[in-house]
Amino acid sequence: MGDDGEIIVEFVRNGPYIKCSAIHVATGREVSAMGPVNEPKAVERVAIAKLKRALGL
Repeated sequence: MGDDGEIIVEFVRNGPYIKCSAIHVATGREVSAMGPVNEPKAVERVAIAKLKRALGL
């Protein structure tokens, strides 16, 4: 992930939706995003973008 540090990504499916949680390993900061189950990469991009904003990167 470049200079952002290690990020753990987790997906949980709930019917037609998928929740993606992104955790910054060094700080323990966690954010999540939800979206349609057929677009997991898009939901992952949103979660990582939210995490970067939360970390001020």
